[in-house]
Amino acid sequence: MTAVTAAGAGTVAGAAGEPGATAAGTASDSVAAAATDSEATTHNPAATTDNPATTANNPAATAARATHAPATPSAHNPSATASNTAPTPAAPSTNTHPTPLAERIAELAGTPAYVYDLDAVEAAHIDLRRALPHPSVLYYSLKANPHPAVVGTLARLGCRAEVSSDGEVDAALQAGVPPDQVLLTGPGKSAAVLEHALGLGVTRFSVDSPTDLRAVGESAARHGVEAKCLLRVNADEGVAGTGLTMTGTASQFGADASWVAADPGSFVGHAAATVTGLHLYMGSNFVDEDALLRQFEVAVDLATSLAGRLGRFEEIDLGGGFGAPYAHRGVRPRFPGLAARLSALLDRRLPGWRDGAPRIAFESGRHLVGDSGVLVARVVDVKRSKGELFVVLDTGVNHLGGMSGLRRLPRLAPDVVSVGAREPGEVTATLVGPLCTPLDTLGRGLRMPAVRPGDLVVVPNVGAYGLTASLIGFLGHTPPAEVVVRGDSVLDVSRLRLVRGAGQLPVHSG
Repeated sequence: MTAVTAAGAGTVAGAAGEPGATAAGTASDSVAAAATDSEATTHNPAATTDNPATTANNPAATAARATHAPATPSAHNPSATASNTAPTPAAPSTNTHPTPLAERIAELAGTPAYVYDLDAVEAAHIDLRRALPHPSVLYYSLKANPHPAVVGTLARLGCRAEVSSDGEVDAALQAGVPPDQVLLTGPGKSAAVLEHALGLGVTRFSVDSPTDLRAVGESAARHGVEAKCLLRVNADEGVAGTGLTMTGTASQFGADASWVAADPGSFVGHAAATVTGLHLYMGSNFVDEDALLRQFEVAVDLATSLAGRLGRFEEIDLGGGFGAPYAHRGVRPRFPGLAARLSALLDRRLPGWRDGAPRIAFESGRHLVGDSGVLVARVVDVKRSKGELFVVLDTGVNHLGGMSGLRRLPRLAPDVVSVGAREPGEVTATLVGPLCTPLDTLGRGLRMPAVRPGDLVVVPNVGAYGLTASLIGFLGHTPPAEVVVRGDSVLDVSRLRLVRGAGQLPVHSG
């Protein structure tokens, strides 16, 4: 079998001290800011072993664990609200300055390289907690970015983990998330995944059907534990304003609301798996507060309509869908009036929620980490073919936007920021990668800085659905380095590897 592991990892700290933990910038800001001239110092990657975030930066990692520097959590005020209902952007990044940090990272780790700024992760967490009602819990969806430094930072800030595989279970636990704060979701959970999770103490699941619920119960019974399950429900109506519809249409996700209402006995539970709440996820990548509130209204209405049929709920996960830009200049939206408006809705429809009856939960992936990451790449060639200008990078769809081919994300047309460009002005070009296929096209007809071979470029806002959502195994190119920073201080460098292990074939005698 083939395992994805982390290799070549080291912990690197800038000579300057770490910047404040409450910085409100993005990774694009950091890479576009002048770095200190302090020389980075490389440390022994095995020097720190007691940090729960010192794990391989891939959810399917099985060996060669990387060591990562710890991050410092910052405080937040979850009850802060505002009356303005329009989304308010964070401080904008111009993404146009020369970038000594990008040059230093390229020298240190080579290119291509993903760079994740933990200050930006913490700033996004602060903003989102302020936009949510208090009290409530927040799950981080590891599918967005399972890097252990990212997961560990959010765990120390109090986030729980929403996972969908055995590898993500490992990534969450190794990054310091307690087993009882891990929620395993997704349709078609295999017996192997359930056994793995339960064997590690994970007992909370989102289930999509009576068959799924029964499978969880049978596995839990073998482990002698009781599983607490959230029933995922597919609402009868969809919502507008979403980047990706997750409800209101035929779907493998959840049980139709009409089915649950008509036959609640099928969803009561198993002797070792009890339905203790609901999981409701209406859509993804909302950027408008009114649209976001509307989807929560649909979810709350559905929860109240089913409460009498399924009994008392301990937890209602209202989902998320908080948007963020992807591979383009821009800032993640803020929702300053959402906390007050949503609190009022919950007061009307779910009295008792302030006392945890039920506990209200939300989840987020891209909004928490999207603007924390940039991709640093190098121009390999600039050429013309039949009148069309091509800019060839050392990165492509194997490292960026692989899920666009699966319609998970829009087709790429990334913004490219030149690093210390030697050519003036802009050009219109087709941006391609190094793969031996014409499908390795990042964008056509892009306006971008004029560049020469050897120049560095940066793609902003790719901290979510970047490397691990891409085709890293295709054609066998070495995966990019992943670099963790705080401001202009480099904390860690690691790299994923594909490792083929020995197969397990049955032994026949005679």
